[in-house]
Formats: sequence, structure tokens, C-alpha cells
Amino acid sequence: MTHFNSFLFSSEGGTHPGQVRTINQDAFLALPEMGVWAVADGVGGHQRGDTASKAVVDAIARLADADPPDNLAEWVRRQILDVNSLLIQAARRAGPDTIIGSTVAVLVAEGQRCVCLWAGDSRIYGMRRGKLSRLTRDHSQVEDLVLQGRLSAAEAMQHPDANVIYRAVGKSEDLEVDALAYDIYARDKFLLCTDGLTKEVNDEEIAAILMTGACHDNCRTLVDLALSRNCRDNVSVIVVDVSPQPDSEATVFVARNAAVR
Repeated sequence: MTHFNSFLFSSEGGTHPGQVRTINQDAFLALPEMGVWAVADGVGGHQRGDTASKAVVDAIARLADADPPDNLAEWVRRQILDVNSLLIQAARRAGPDTIIGSTVAVLVAEGQRCVCLWAGDSRIYGMRRGKLSRLTRDHSQVEDLVLQGRLSAAEAMQHPDANVIYRAVGKSEDLEVDALAYDIYARDKFLLCTDGLTKEVNDEEIAAILMTGACHDNCRTLVDLALSRNCRDNVSVIVVDVSPQPDSEATVFVARNAAVR
């Protein structure tokens, strides 16, 4: 069972189709009372990406109606793998060369730590004492080139293959969901986002925004900044604030979820 006896979480999430697309293939989920937040991005250029991203977050959302699992992060991982199988089966029924896929990035709070789970290029960042850290690594060829020192982060944002990912839910039967455990401290801040944000806003700009204000202001500012740059992709953002728990006997959760128009 997940215990929240030290922290209070406040979160704000928003999504926008961007300045070009009419269909939003992104989806997001905030369950602060369960300590779970997720973003998903339908694999661009493939059929029914919006269906795939919705299937991913809907599967994780079943947590709200389930008995609290002993290992929350493992329960979420199993949900992602189950959706992966369902999407592959749906693609086979739809015809050859069909992919119904989605990225996913999930933040799971478990006591004094969190676990990041992800597949694809949706990201999770952590902000602590004014320092921004990227907790996930994109499953993309461009990211591999950056890690090899063959591309800079700025060049990666503009690379023609920036959208090409080699791992996603629904892409392969043997999906591997990466995981990272990370200690939580009071006054930490977390950002979950799809690549519609990170293709338009760099890490330095993200850090500057997260350093000031509360989660609802940060969320709006990040989405608005991406839109001001005529972003061609859908953009989804969740910002999570971690505060010290004033009463260790009673945990209060504040959730704010709004579609950004």
C-alpha cells in the first residue's frame, strides 16, 4: 500500500492541439490522491494515435477504482504492458503495416521516493533547489546521437528525425518500460510533458519557469510559450509541486486539471 505521510502534492495539467493540428493525440492523467501522474502522445503519423494515448491513460486511471496495490509502480507497469498487447492486437485486425501506438511517461509517488516509468520521448523532469534534471531519456535515434556527442541538445530540437522513436506502447510485442527511482524532498517540483513542449521550449527556459510561481502558473506559462512559437505538434504538460506535510496524521491532496484552450 502506498503511504503519503510526509508530503502534500499539488498538480496542474493542461493539453492543447497546437497551432496546426485539429486532432489532439495527446492525453494526460492526474491522480494526486493516488500519487500517479501520466502523459501519453499518440505516435505521430500513424493511425488512431488518439485512441492509443487514451487507452494508455484510461488503463492507468483504473487505479482509482481498484484496491490499492502493494507495489504501485509495478501495477502501473503491468497496465502499460497489457495495453501494449491490446494495441498490437487491434493493429493486426486493422491490416498489415498498421501501428496504433503511443508514448507514455508516468510519475508514481511511493512514500519517500517516486518511480518514473516511460517508453518513447515523453519526458519527466525534476526541479530541486533551482536545478533542473531530466529524469527520463528519449527512446529515439536523435537522443542516442546526443548521448554519443554527435549532436547538441539545440541541434536535436531542430533535427529532421526528431520525431522518430524506436520504442512506444503498441510498437513491439516485447515492450520494455524503463524505470528510474528518485528520492522525493519537500519543495521538489516535477514536470511531465509530451514532445510538443520540448520541441519548442529548451531546458534552460523550462528551468526558469519552474523556479518561480506555483504549478498552475507554471503549466499555463509553459503551454502558452510553446503556442507562441507556432508549435506544430500537440502539447501536454503536468506540473507537480511537493510541499512538506503540515500534519503527518492527515494528508491533503489538491488536484487541478484543466484543458488549456
